[in-house]
Amino acid sequence: MFANLSDRLTASFKQLRGKGRLSEADIDATVSEIRRALLEADVALPVVRSFTANVRERAKSAEVSAALNPAQQVIKIVNAELVEILGGEARDLRFAKHPPTVIMLAGLQGAGKTTLAGKLGRWLKEQGHTPLLVASDLQRPNAVTQLQVVGKRAGVPVWAPEPGNGVGDPVAVARSGVQHARDKQYSVVVVDTAGRLGVDTEMMQQAVDIRDATDPDEILFVLDAMIGQDAVSTANAFAEGVGFTGVVLSKLDGDARGGAALSVRGVTGKPVLFASTGEKLSDFERFHADRMASRILDMGDILTLIEQAEKTFDAAQAEEMAAKLAGDGDFTLQDFLAQLAQLKKMGSMKKMLGMLPGMGQMREQLENFDEREVDRVEAIVHSMTPAERANPKILNGSRRLRIARGSGTTVAEVNSLMERFDQAKTMMRQMARSGGRGMPGMGMMPGGGKKSKGRMAPPPKKGKKGKSGNPAKRRQQELEAAQRATQQASAPSGSAFGLGNQAQGPQGQDMPDLEELQKFLR
Repeated sequence: MFANLSDRLTASFKQLRGKGRLSEADIDATVSEIRRALLEADVALPVVRSFTANVRERAKSAEVSAALNPAQQVIKIVNAELVEILGGEARDLRFAKHPPTVIMLAGLQGAGKTTLAGKLGRWLKEQGHTPLLVASDLQRPNAVTQLQVVGKRAGVPVWAPEPGNGVGDPVAVARSGVQHARDKQYSVVVVDTAGRLGVDTEMMQQAVDIRDATDPDEILFVLDAMIGQDAVSTANAFAEGVGFTGVVLSKLDGDARGGAALSVRGVTGKPVLFASTGEKLSDFERFHADRMASRILDMGDILTLIEQAEKTFDAAQAEEMAAKLAGDGDFTLQDFLAQLAQLKKMGSMKKMLGMLPGMGQMREQLENFDEREVDRVEAIVHSMTPAERANPKILNGSRRLRIARGSGTTVAEVNSLMERFDQAKTMMRQMARSGGRGMPGMGMMPGGGKKSKGRMAPPPKKGKKGKSGNPAKRRQQELEAAQRATQQASAPSGSAFGLGNQAQGPQGQDMPDLEELQKFLR
């Protein structure tokens, strides 16, 4: 979503690199680029004015002018201001001292409240709570059925005494749902309410009545991150009509410009608590302003990547694999298949790669990445026998042809996979045995290894020219070589270019002693 904004901001910083001191003209040009980038991203005008004013003021301070690298200081300032307008430090949900905790969802129709109720219920269940979903959206057709389906997929029970489709009292359903949760000792109640088409007075009053009937501990405003500037008026209308304590951004994986996410906190003053980043129930995460700012500035989001890996990977299996790599055990294709299966559980490969620092510069390659490549690799390994997975060295030509036919691939793809597997196995074993220090596998990385040494080293010096076959010319070459050697030998130490004595021309120099010359040449 923030691809265009990220590209514009990083481009505005390029002109600052390499400057030892920033002039006011440099700062003004950079702030103008930042303002233009924010406006094109559909950020609200008051937020843009406040943001650029703060950046300009801090960039002209003595702190930046005295810095060794002022360009990095400006990037640091922009990052800090982004964190501020995105909400500062993350806030946890407020849970009631005496259960159940009541969480009410409100927002426009089509913002994704019903699906988000299932995601929130699943997330609460993973946190150790016992949630209950309450179907109080009786206005939209099949809204109750949708919540029941979503709740079943999430493994969370649903309270739906009314069929919906315009039948039933949503306030009574919400009240009875809270009472049912209290009787059955559910710890959290998530109330799904009907959406509104713009600022609808009647539906807004219905939300107020549900709020008064359930006395919620949290009122979460579900905001479609793709609606742009309209997010400001919508958020203000809900803040004045119903009031809310936090914001949940939905559809954050879309291709819109993302101004809503940057505007809602600055306009309403309410923090963003959660973000929905996909269609799956697992595509739901806590919103961290500092991590989102790092993504926008193409600094990556390693912490979120680590958290997802910790939730997905089996710790015991990971320790066993590490011991196998560090010891005498062999990393087989069966182990590789197990690791690949756990990697797929983390979600989209594009999304994971996008969390790495600097991936904004490879966005085109990332967008062209084929997610089905992982499936092809799995198909190749599954087409092998257990003996072949345990010992890939037995894969001769006929076996590889059989594997290619069984997996629907070519022999070239099978060969390519085996080459990459051997390289990865070697690198992993080296890193495991060295404890991860020194990056012993850098030779396997792009730009590393033996071949890269030739590219990184300066061009080799040209060798001495061969002696001429002409006796007179050969004699002249020998005299010139002896004179050059004499000049180098007579140069004082510390003279970087051998010009310490300002030697006379070749005709004015005395020839050195033959023994000294032979010693020098040796």
